Amino acid sequence: MTLDDFPPGTLPAEPVVPRVDRASPSVLKVTRAEELRLQLADEIVRGALAPGAPLDETDIARRFNVSRTPVREALRQLVASGLVEARPHRGAVVAQPSIERLKSMFEAMAELEALCAGLAAERMSAAERHGLEAVHEELRVLSYAGNPDRFHEVNERFHNAIYAGSQNGYIAEITLATRVRVQPFRRAQFRNLGRLAKSQAEHDRVVVAIMRGDKQGAATAMRAHIELVRGEYEIYAVSV
Repeated sequence: MTLDDFPPGTLPAEPVVPRVDRASPSVLKVTRAEELRLQLADEIVRGALAPGAPLDETDIARRFNVSRTPVREALRQLVASGLVEARPHRGAVVAQPSIERLKSMFEAMAELEALCAGLAAERMSAAERHGLEAVHEELRVLSYAGNPDRFHEVNERFHNAIYAGSQNGYIAEITLATRVRVQPFRRAQFRNLGRLAKSQAEHDRVVVAIMRGDKQGAATAMRAHIELVRGEYEIYAVSV
């Protein structure tokens, strides 16, 4: 069964998906810090910035033509994700989690996301379900476009919608905090050949289960999705 088997509904022109990760970035420096974080994270994951390489705030600010404030915030977020180490009196340097550490992080991520998906299957309102369908459809279109960066952005909205749909703010908060730590690795795997289409198919199984109110099915599908994400990252890691 796919989403096509469900009776067509009227989707809102501009679906509102609740955000649980952060407030709307109305302050420029917050937006810029996020952009810097993603840029530096990509360079670290690709190996352009090697483990142990120093990350000097002044040099980074000069390189990207920004003040040190967004650089400092970006580095703080990278420390939280485990990609950067903050060493007293030595500044920030590129770190690299061990394989065992990454496996542990993804294992936790899989269980937390499965919990959110299962609860969402039980608790999502009709409006939230329509919003999830709309984001899922947007990802379907993007999966053909071959733009991994844009797919990643909308993918975050997809997962945010499920976290919010769990109707448990504390679980959503914990899940998001864990996702922030593994986000650079999740983002990197979208560059694998054919990965966008595979991810879309995995999402489809999650969405179908949620729409049916199948708590166990949604949890199982989401857990399998995150486990496949980890495998795809490992494939990516050996190719760079």
